[in-house]
Amino acid sequence: MSIGSFTKFLSSILVFVLIFSGCKEKQGETSRRDDAPTIVDVIIATPEPLARTIVANGTVVANEYAELRPEVNGRLTYLNVQEGKYIQQGTVLARVNDADLLAQMEKSKVQLQLAQQTEQRLRKLLEVSGINQSDYDLALNQVNTLKADIDYTQALIDKTVVKAPFNGVIGLRRVSPGQYVTTNDVIASIQQLDKIKIDFTIPEQYSKIITIGKIVDIEMDAMNSVKKKARIVAVEPQVNQQTRNLLIRAILENGTANPGAFVKVYVDAGDNSKAIMVPTNAIIPEDKNNQLILVKNGRASFVDVETGYRQADNVEISKGVNPGDTVIVTGVLFARPGSAVKIRSVQTLEQLSNP
Repeated sequence: MSIGSFTKFLSSILVFVLIFSGCKEKQGETSRRDDAPTIVDVIIATPEPLARTIVANGTVVANEYAELRPEVNGRLTYLNVQEGKYIQQGTVLARVNDADLLAQMEKSKVQLQLAQQTEQRLRKLLEVSGINQSDYDLALNQVNTLKADIDYTQALIDKTVVKAPFNGVIGLRRVSPGQYVTTNDVIASIQQLDKIKIDFTIPEQYSKIITIGKIVDIEMDAMNSVKKKARIVAVEPQVNQQTRNLLIRAILENGTANPGAFVKVYVDAGDNSKAIMVPTNAIIPEDKNNQLILVKNGRASFVDVETGYRQADNVEISKGVNPGDTVIVTGVLFARPGSAVKIRSVQTLEQLSNP
């Protein structure tokens, strides 16, 4: 082997040794990095008094609401929808063409008059045994049949008139005079605004705090934060199977609002003197349970918890955490079950809320 070839061979061996040493060194660094404890911040679970107020989303509902539709098909011959005006119950708002029905009514009345005269003559003959009972019965039946026809025609004529079903404010007109309308067409809507209802939902777990007559606060305008009082008048007994929420209705006291408007409802849930609160971002949501990470003997311990009342940044832990437990609040994403953790600082809820 020449000197040049031997030199190249030694160079190759040296490069291989350096690469192998570098890989071993990286593996050692990775191993040390995996074994390094996770740096976390914690809070100490401490029971403290908590004034609980449930905030729910609500909707303003009119005391009475109806969409005014004709009961028969036909052309509108009269339309008196005063948009946005307050009207009295029974006010005639629209009429559908009833000329054919009126003609039928007159025809039936003429026939009835003749049938009554015939019945009266036959009755006199029956009294002197001048005719059979069956002949008189046929005449009397004709009179009753024509009376029934007149009543039926009158009912059809009544259906051509659209009246206000209650006192209220009429909405916008949706049809025009002379238009052919069907029973599917909405002429206008009417709403009764002297009593305003508030419909809202809360989780079923708070059903025990809802009682008929309970006063709740209603915030209609988030800009000025003015709250009004409403009184609970009814609770839907059936829990919504999709959302597991209860539907509740309250009557607004001394206030007005536009039906359909969004409102915030504040329900007093009472005080809890033993509430343990943790930051919301410390909760790990799972398919069936929520979890928190506790520090036990310097290592991360995952525990299932049940949550209760929620605030803007914090949530109540009703089960799974005991007073004095150390709860990890930062570094949650990096902690693994049983892995070593290093506590950087012990925080409070106030410090976490106001960093």
